[in-house]
Amino acid sequence: MIKERLGKLREVMKQEGVQCLVIPTSDYHNSEYVSEYFMARKYFSGFTGSAGTLVVAEDQAALFTDGRYFIQAARELSCSDITLMKMGEPGVPAVKDYIKEILKKGQKLGFDGRVVTAGEGEAYEKLAEAAEGRVVYDRDFCGMAWEGRTQLAFTPVYQLSEAYSGESCEGKLARLREKMKEKGAEIHYLTTLDDIAWLFNLRADDVESCPVLLSYAAITETESYLFAGEKAFSEEIREYLAKNHIILKPYESFYDFVAARGMENKEEKILVCKNRINYRLLKELPEKRLIDSPNPTTRMKAVKNETEQENLRKAHLMDGIAVTRFMYWLKKNVGKIPMDEISVAEHLKSLRAQNPSFIEPSFETISAYGDNGAIIHYSAKKDACSTIQAKGMLMVDSGGHYYEGTTDITRTFILGEITEEMRQHFTLVARAVMRLKSLRFLKGCRGTNLDLAAREVFWQQGLDYKHGTGHGVGYLLNVHEGPNSFRYKELPGSDNDWEFEEGMVTTDEPGIYIEGSHGIRTENELLCRKGEQNGYGQFMHFEDLTYVPIDLDGIDPAAMEESEKKTLNAYHKSVYEKLSPYFEGEELEFLKKATREI
Repeated sequence: MIKERLGKLREVMKQEGVQCLVIPTSDYHNSEYVSEYFMARKYFSGFTGSAGTLVVAEDQAALFTDGRYFIQAARELSCSDITLMKMGEPGVPAVKDYIKEILKKGQKLGFDGRVVTAGEGEAYEKLAEAAEGRVVYDRDFCGMAWEGRTQLAFTPVYQLSEAYSGESCEGKLARLREKMKEKGAEIHYLTTLDDIAWLFNLRADDVESCPVLLSYAAITETESYLFAGEKAFSEEIREYLAKNHIILKPYESFYDFVAARGMENKEEKILVCKNRINYRLLKELPEKRLIDSPNPTTRMKAVKNETEQENLRKAHLMDGIAVTRFMYWLKKNVGKIPMDEISVAEHLKSLRAQNPSFIEPSFETISAYGDNGAIIHYSAKKDACSTIQAKGMLMVDSGGHYYEGTTDITRTFILGEITEEMRQHFTLVARAVMRLKSLRFLKGCRGTNLDLAAREVFWQQGLDYKHGTGHGVGYLLNVHEGPNSFRYKELPGSDNDWEFEEGMVTTDEPGIYIEGSHGIRTENELLCRKGEQNGYGQFMHFEDLTYVPIDLDGIDPAAMEESEKKTLNAYHKSVYEKLSPYFEGEELEFLKKATREI
């Protein structure tokens, strides 16, 4: 099937005079997760992971992805002629280096400029020019070859009230305009979906598990324009837009608006973030009038206000009750009733759904039993998932969107007999979580400073994990949100000029992955708070948001330092205090045992 699809794609390439085609994992808004309409890389490669780039030439094709997906990609590409390129591994070229190698003199390099970032598009343009060729970016190559492609979906838009957002749309627009004024900008084009949803206090379901609306925005000193699917707006929401002086325009009219605006306002200074806009938009904008700077809304929404913080505590309490009940049900029933990776994930979802504030999962649950846990972003399929038995471990990475906020939690559950290596690895992961969450640090620290607190215990034993230690989390928005994160490497093209601020929410999720054997990850969310201020400066610390037991059946206390045991015991004491009022009978007895002191 994949060979046939690539064959049709190559026919289109030949018709359009393009010898090499780049297909990223993206939509028109540089989103991490995309709706079915934009899953071209998945359709033409068969690789179902959430990150990767497919490069198709006349006689070869290659799929580039990172360490989270090496095992998964190898499996899914095994029946195709596509070469797996393990990004970051020795001897493996980067995407651009690979294109440079295969692009012959005078050949054309193609891509849909709407799904390629401005920076990537400029780099591809230079590659093509160096080969005395050019780029072709103004057509949808994949769409021409994709049979049965779904239509763009625009779901009903709803308002997030100030009881949840903590700030009015009017207040957010005023703050944004102040930032624009500071930078000397007269108009700001905003194309990232989570920034737009946050700014206007609007939500929808246009991307699965991401409560955003497909949209663009243009903000001037006096006007706000929202480009979206007009039929998705009720009269009530249209009245809300009018009250906030937001002009609604058709989604597809955005580029015409940009072109017309450029002709009518030839001296207007334009604020954009080149790392976040697409190449097609960049080509519409006059370079001499551009102010390239991170979107001000990115940092604004990363710092949760007091209302959001209090709501998040409520959301995590609701989520903790559901996940702990799942833990009780799982450990009580494993080996006694039929279970597989899909059925247990569905049961967890049903427990979350018992709460009236629950909206939907915040991402597709990773339910990975046994050696499937070694696949960092494993995705179980109904016709190909593992049966769960009363032995080994089950890793469940899941989360929920509630009106009170977004959650993300991973727990690895001990279901029976495990090896001594598994126990030591489980303990190592727990130690790392405790070390990071208990940090005290001076304001000014970044994620590259703090990552070592978790990763050091792995490095001491010659081990590591191929992902960041933590990421920011949105408020009823994307479960992965910048700019805050814990990682020891700075990502190319990212906004690295940031520091941890009070109100930022970040996950703490070290792990270990042994191919063919097991995978272990434990994840909590942390809220950054101000601590003591003295002559040395402002000290900061983290508040736990996640309250769910860490499975003590996998812990070797003798392998932990006394400070780590003290931190784990204190955490479990808090878990019991938070959750016990909502439990009774056998569930309460289970909670007591699960949070016992070691």
